[in-house]
Amino acid sequence: MSKLSEEDIEKRLIRLPEWEYHDNAIHAEFEFENFKDCFSAMSRIAFECEALNHHPEWTNVYNVLKISLNTHDVDGVTLKDFKLAEAIELIVEEEEEE
Repeated sequence: MSKLSEEDIEKRLIRLPEWEYHDNAIHAEFEFENFKDCFSAMSRIAFECEALNHHPEWTNVYNVLKISLNTHDVDGVTLKDFKLAEAIELIVEEEEEE
């Protein structure tokens, strides 16, 4: 998998308004109703990460989840990061609807 240019990253981020690019990674922050909902989303995201064999750097404090994605093998952002970001978006959207 090859590293995307900054221009390619910015174009792809148009479809992911919750995400931004800085420090050689794409980042998002999600706020949930409570800790349980946040942890539920994290659990669902974890299954997706395993399926894609791609794992985020993330932190959770109470109802806030912060996620950073990059591909360590190429020291940058790849299509793999965007595939996971899109999956995370779907999971978060479903969690908000419940």
